[in-house]
Amino acid sequence: MASAAIISKMAIAGHPLHPMVIHFPVAALLGLIGSDIAYALTNDFFWARASLWLAGIGVLGGWISGSIGLLDLLIVKQIRRLITAWCHAILAVMLLSLATLNWLSRLGQPEALIVPWGLYLSLLSGLLIALASILGGQLVYDHAVGVAPEKTAERAVRDRKIKQAKES
Repeated sequence: MASAAIISKMAIAGHPLHPMVIHFPVAALLGLIGSDIAYALTNDFFWARASLWLAGIGVLGGWISGSIGLLDLLIVKQIRRLITAWCHAILAVMLLSLATLNWLSRLGQPEALIVPWGLYLSLLSGLLIALASILGGQLVYDHAVGVAPEKTAERAVRDRKIKQAKES
């Protein structure tokens, strides 16, 4: 873990916004995989309509969350210096591009392209979510991005105690 926390500038009362809002679009885009599979299995228009809404919520929420993350990347010098942050951002842009294409392809006729292209784009988006999430976790747990300074200090003390216990 990093020796000092990297404070997010896009925060409310010290709580970083990006990790707060990213869960909603991620949940919608992962739910999209399930609703696409349900449509493929049942041909029930309900699932096509649900997929359209999940794709839209995922895309709009993702662009909001991504904009907040991008502002932190550009504003905070310590974040800009991290290769992990740039890789996370590049994956997020790829993900949002795919998700936007997926959503736009459903407008007008939600069921028209679900099988196979909509499902393919949803699955590929799910893979990119997994990869971006791994990098986001590394930013928090390995580099202390957005972690409260007192938590970083507590972790450093705990890590020293564990190291001393192992050595003795």
